[in-house]
Amino acid sequence: MSLYHHHLNFKPMESITAQIGKDRYTTTISARKHHLISDEPEEMGGQDLGFAPQELFAAALASCTIITLRMYADRKGWDVATITIDVTFDRDTTANVTRLERKIEFTGTLDETQKERLKVIANSCPIHKTLTNPIEITTTVH
Repeated sequence: MSLYHHHLNFKPMESITAQIGKDRYTTTISARKHHLISDEPEEMGGQDLGFAPQELFAAALASCTIITLRMYADRKGWDVATITIDVTFDRDTTANVTRLERKIEFTGTLDETQKERLKVIANSCPIHKTLTNPIEITTTVH
């Protein structure tokens, strides 16, 4: 199975562990051997030491999309030097709607047909598929 197809089919991942102490609202997040900090901006009472949760959410879509596009362009042998993705996250609590806007920019030599194909591939990344289909969340307290 190619890396491209492996990425699109996701294997079950190890768990993500988040831990918070008394420092508002600095959270340490761990996965495998990696660690990052999530926090709230100062105007939300945090210390602004890391990505806010909604930024991590948007970052998951951006990184999954960009990796999927790179794998596809490489597999096709297309001239794509760089890919830049900008994702904005907006939550309308009154309407109970979340809006994600994804803007993709390529450098290299691509024609309009290739760009349209890459747009379809962007919509096929695993996180995009996850967000546009039903999600079940189970919570247990120990």
